[in-house]
Amino acid sequence: MSFAATILTLYPEMFPGPLGTSLAGRALAEGKWVCDPIQIRDFATDKHRSVDDTPAGGGAGMVMRADVLARAVDHALEKRPDAPLLAMTPRGRPLTQARVRELAAGPGVTILCGRFEGIDERLFEARPIEPVSIGDYILSGGEMAALVTLDACIRLLPGVMGAASSGDEESFESGLLEYPHYTRPPEWEGRTIPEVLRSGDHAKIEAWRKTMAENDTRLRRPDLWERHEGARDQSPSGARRQKKER
Repeated sequence: MSFAATILTLYPEMFPGPLGTSLAGRALAEGKWVCDPIQIRDFATDKHRSVDDTPAGGGAGMVMRADVLARAVDHALEKRPDAPLLAMTPRGRPLTQARVRELAAGPGVTILCGRFEGIDERLFEARPIEPVSIGDYILSGGEMAALVTLDACIRLLPGVMGAASSGDEESFESGLLEYPHYTRPPEWEGRTIPEVLRSGDHAKIEAWRKTMAENDTRLRRPDLWERHEGARDQSPSGARRQKKER
């Protein structure tokens, strides 16, 4: 069965967008996943097809209406009741590689793309929606975040990447950033490929890559390092923690 991506959006023409090219595009053509964008305005009831209104309590901008969105959400849930329902919002829980793997292993995903100032909070109280954020910044709408989320999922579908192990050592798969990569030419602008990578000694190469992944994570992403199991013995500065004397 194909991985079904249902997107509730005011801009269905944005899909599949860049997901129609490269690995995701080839997988789409081969039927490994299907793209089903749904126009939210189709569930409005007035002649202007209104989906938003002024914020309660005053303030700038507009808010997406719970009643219109609920009809769109109910339609999507009826079509694919087994698919998790996400809403892309900066107020959501950060998307992780672990969550992406869970989504990719399922039947598909339904994604609600917010716009304007946001979505009426009552919708989250009334429907089984998982708020998700892709980072601590603001986009014009949830569509770009939905594309990012779908790309992360689609590349993990069986047969999409060339080799089954292609993604096993990438950043975040082990809780660490990935080690640095090099390729030909062996010397470029006076900079050479590390000698260990040219040694042919696979054990040394593996050890070097592990050390580099740990060092880069510790220095560049101390938040990841603190969550990594190795952080029990080493501080973000690199110093070994001393066990307290009793």
